[in-house]
Amino acid sequence: MANLSPKDSSIAPRLPTGLSAQLFLNAASRRLQAGEALFVAGDPGDGCYRLEQGLLKVVITSPQGDERILAMLGPGAIVGELAMIDGLPRSSSIFAVKDSELSFISREAFEGCTKQHPEVYRYLANVLAARLRGTDEAVAAVSFLTVQERLARALIELGEALGVPDEAGHVVINHKINQSDLAALAGVARENVSRVMSEWKRRRVVTRSKGYYSLHSVESLRRKVGVGRKSRGSQGQARSA
Repeated sequence: MANLSPKDSSIAPRLPTGLSAQLFLNAASRRLQAGEALFVAGDPGDGCYRLEQGLLKVVITSPQGDERILAMLGPGAIVGELAMIDGLPRSSSIFAVKDSELSFISREAFEGCTKQHPEVYRYLANVLAARLRGTDEAVAAVSFLTVQERLARALIELGEALGVPDEAGHVVINHKINQSDLAALAGVARENVSRVMSEWKRRRVVTRSKGYYSLHSVESLRRKVGVGRKSRGSQGQARSA
């Protein structure tokens, strides 16, 4: 069986339980249906959220309307905290991938809590550092990895976030991910997803049934990413030597 289990897909560290309880003590509830926007880039940063249940995607959109998914966020993730630091409008858009429940606190409540618990800012510094690393990895993937390597990386991330082992020992991504979202997460054109998936289906690496992806060989996907990184790193060292 593949060594892959479900986990929180947030790219940021979690707020310690005690601080999270204090911060969201009098939070209001918010529900989103799948496909609904929590907020979009340019909206006022009027507060922040904690995801209680569901799955969110962080999206940026080009002037031409092309989407790029920066991250998938699972339960426990704090959302919208950047605007609490700089006071600027939202820098990206957040959409529900599936029905979600969130807790919301206003900017005033956030500032009141951080006055009593300034250690929250230490957490936020870790959040920003983690997201910067995630952005660096995403930029590197788009710049240096092939289409197959990017898709392999995206499927591994989805498997880690949503994967459930089936009776055959495969990892089933336990949510219907359409090819447009997979393309946006990998940073490739949708038609390339169809082409690569057809080849992987033929080779029984990844299959899709009733909208659910099944990872038959996680190790094969990991090798695709690892080999690509290693070979490109070796070439870079040779050129700079």
